[in-house]
Amino acid sequence: MALYAVGDLQGCRDPLDRLLDEVRFDPAEDHLWLVGDLVNRGPDSLGCLRRVIALGDAATTVLGNHDLHLLATAQGVRTPGGKDTLRPVLDAPDAAEMLDWLARRPLLHSDATSGWTMVHAGVPPAWDLDAAHAEARRVEAELSDPARRHAFLDVMFGNEPAQWSPDLDGYDRLRYTVNAFTRMRYLTQEGALEFTGNGPPEKAPPGLTPWFRMPGRAAAGHPLVFGHWAALGHRVGADWLALDSGCVWGNGMTLARLDDTGGDPARVTTWQTPCPT
Repeated sequence: MALYAVGDLQGCRDPLDRLLDEVRFDPAEDHLWLVGDLVNRGPDSLGCLRRVIALGDAATTVLGNHDLHLLATAQGVRTPGGKDTLRPVLDAPDAAEMLDWLARRPLLHSDATSGWTMVHAGVPPAWDLDAAHAEARRVEAELSDPARRHAFLDVMFGNEPAQWSPDLDGYDRLRYTVNAFTRMRYLTQEGALEFTGNGPPEKAPPGLTPWFRMPGRAAAGHPLVFGHWAALGHRVGADWLALDSGCVWGNGMTLARLDDTGGDPARVTTWQTPCPT
């Protein structure tokens, strides 16, 4: 069985299909990881959702910030933005079923066989993988329960608290977790989430550090694949692999094979296909 991971789709279905055709992806034998942000900004958010859902057990996706925005918009707690392309999903006859499927996706996923872990944006430096999974499960319990989902989505958005503390509780703790897993790029020297910068590390705002370069990162040494950061692009670190190569912005979509790497990002084979402008 081959294990592949693909960067943010953001409503770009055709490039995904081309990549899967290129590697002769077989849902009966292979598995596909998707790093989140299946929808929005691109031309076919509905097609992306249906394509991934149709893969069934052959696909695993984690939630991204645009996926959560879709869920909140459907619940009426968010207003669609001018660049959103979510209306076909919201108007689809099977919208309720698709949105319920999406809300039940994990925030973090690990595979013991390959040694890889997948998340949309990253893992904050204070958490080892056990802690990260524990915090992810707290949020997933809220989203997977229809009776609790609406109340959580109503208070999920916001930039505070920006600093992790084990003393955080209630919705504050859950909001920090969502922001860390789905929005994080830069951190302050004290390790607080900072959302003003989204450019590449070479143009980091003063006093800010990419989360994966923070000293003393508790999950260091465990290979992690993520997306979210289009300006970072497809890059390889000592223990991380970034796959959001900005397809929705007219760049390429990147697919990587993870299972034959021994957990070493330097051994990953990648494929890339152009995306429409």
